[in-house]
Amino acid sequence: MANGRFSRGVEVIADASLAFVGNIDMSVEQIVHSSQHDLFQPLPSEFDLAVMDRFACYLPGWEMPKNSSEYLTNNYGFITDYLAEAFHHLFQRTNRYEEVTKRIQLGKAVEGRDEKGIKKTVAAFLKILHPGTSPSDQEFEEYVAYAIECRRRVKEQMNKRKPGDEFARINLSYYSTKGEEVVVFCPESKDAAATQNPIRRALAAIKKPTATKMESRTPAQPTDANGTDKYSREDKKAPQVPTLKEQHFTVYYGDTGYSYDSIFGPYLQGATSLLIEDPYIRAPHQIQNFVRFCETVVKAQTCKRIKLITSHGDDILLSEIQAKLGDLKQSLLELDITLDIEFSQNIHDREVRLDNGWIIKIGRGLDIYQKPLSWFEIGANDMYLRKCLETKINIFRAE
Repeated sequence: MANGRFSRGVEVIADASLAFVGNIDMSVEQIVHSSQHDLFQPLPSEFDLAVMDRFACYLPGWEMPKNSSEYLTNNYGFITDYLAEAFHHLFQRTNRYEEVTKRIQLGKAVEGRDEKGIKKTVAAFLKILHPGTSPSDQEFEEYVAYAIECRRRVKEQMNKRKPGDEFARINLSYYSTKGEEVVVFCPESKDAAATQNPIRRALAAIKKPTATKMESRTPAQPTDANGTDKYSREDKKAPQVPTLKEQHFTVYYGDTGYSYDSIFGPYLQGATSLLIEDPYIRAPHQIQNFVRFCETVVKAQTCKRIKLITSHGDDILLSEIQAKLGDLKQSLLELDITLDIEFSQNIHDREVRLDNGWIIKIGRGLDIYQKPLSWFEIGANDMYLRKCLETKINIFRAE
């Protein structure tokens, strides 16, 4: 659930992150200079590399002073219950991820989960340290460097464990405002060869069983008159890529078999940005339709920018619409897709324009489905099986 949600028939959403606090059994110096041990040693075996790779940050607890009376204050302070509620209120109503994405520039060694973890950590720093302002360039670079250090500490441990070189790109870096690339190291392991260049454990050799005479015989393949494999011409052909063409058709009331995947999916291939004009992305079910449409866009894997132009009525508060679309915007950002939202009271037509040249017009916009009589009936979750409202669909190329 690295993105805070997953879907297996039904969608499950996580409303919290996880933080683990624990002790290590040896000194940090012993661990970083050892080829056999790493900082994740105390974790249970269920925490495999796939789980560890989703850790955004490893804080060096050994750098933090232990509690003592010298850290107590004689002045007023917030009790932890109040402070926790204040942080919850602040975090739920502010989104600094977009600000971080616009300001940060990371090096080439930073890979997908590295980037996500670093950005999330910097966004957290801004929420705590600059709740109502933006940091200076010097402050921002300090936060970026520390976030990279915390993510590098995660990657170094995985690199020690992995026999291959999947996690070998540990020299994570960022570009300063002067354009200089700055490689960030973890202070405790910077000069530790066992951590920087771990010895690769050899992969276990795979012994092939010795075949008996009967087992070693290969069944004869059917051939034609020329001695050519009978199936080579048919079965081994490269798969045919469907040819996209203009379409103009009507979906009748009660029809099924029309999902966003089936309507838009083939035409999204190769599109890097799209513009949606639909004045009715405002009611909860309409926004949910838009979320499902965005899931189709994500599965196409090429789009990096979505712009939505919609409107709002007097029956639904604009703030409520913005809050729901804001959640979607945040989740798309974490997948490196930017969602721009514009409200206009002058639009009426409904269309989706793709930068690969295709235009898809649906008379009802994205709101083409009937509400299920029960949320426990077939079609409640799979839009391909849900009954439709009547509408016309026109798909054509821009002139």
